[in-house]
Amino acid sequence: MKIANQWKDYKILDMADGQKLEKWGDIILSRPDPQIIWKQKSFPEKWNKINATYHRSKTGGGSWEFNKKLPQKWQIKYKDLTFNIKPMGFKHTGLFPEQAVNWDWMIETIKQAKEKRKSEIKVLNLFAYTGGATVACLSAGASVCHVDSSKGMTTWAKENVVSSGLEDRSVRFIVDDVIKFVNREIRRGNTYDAIIMDPPSYGRGANGEVWQFENNLYDLVELCTKVLSKKPLFFLINSYTTGISSKVLEDIIYLTVAKKYKGKIESGEIGLPMEESKLILPCGIYGRWSE
Repeated sequence: MKIANQWKDYKILDMADGQKLEKWGDIILSRPDPQIIWKQKSFPEKWNKINATYHRSKTGGGSWEFNKKLPQKWQIKYKDLTFNIKPMGFKHTGLFPEQAVNWDWMIETIKQAKEKRKSEIKVLNLFAYTGGATVACLSAGASVCHVDSSKGMTTWAKENVVSSGLEDRSVRFIVDDVIKFVNREIRRGNTYDAIIMDPPSYGRGANGEVWQFENNLYDLVELCTKVLSKKPLFFLINSYTTGISSKVLEDIIYLTVAKKYKGKIESGEIGLPMEESKLILPCGIYGRWSE
């Protein structure tokens, strides 16, 4: 498991009874997590300082309970990157801090490639959400095409790029269905040196197109091999889909990307450490190919 242990502005303070107690800058949130099936609190006193708690509803969805007034949004930093945070529907805050392990890897990979290639590194970020990976790749000197079907998330991603001081970097923001966009890029003959995707378990595109992880992921990865450059740098798949093993992502990459390009394949879990503890929270899986 790769552990995102280099945060200073984000911490898990405790975990128990289906909830994780997190510190986002100066704000303390309690949010549900299905992996936390133990009941014992390690630090009971820390639960007295909560700013807001997200409660799941038995009928689906849920709502926030605010103990203290929160700012409409606030910022946290990861190394040189700055992200805008706010409590959203269905427990989210606009950032998945465990993804820092992937940001670090992408940044290092891009920087090393730029030294060797002396040419522009073009990255395609699909299901790009609020742009954590977009900001990371821009900071490393790559150009990025950011694609997401949500206009609101894309606006948020633009704010993160500006907050990180990267607005002068080469980035395109596309609000569209991912599959339709990739098909258009194939017809245009456009290619990319690196592809990142973080596909949801289920979703709808900009015009109501239905996405289902199990039914559509393999076809999308195979489609994306047609927009890879002649000497691609990496291909990264993230997933939070319940019941899918990281080995499945590795197998899909082996059957698609690795059939066309020689390189290394790797897969595994990513996680977050709990402060003052040996506990680690599993937070998703990844599969990646690199040159």
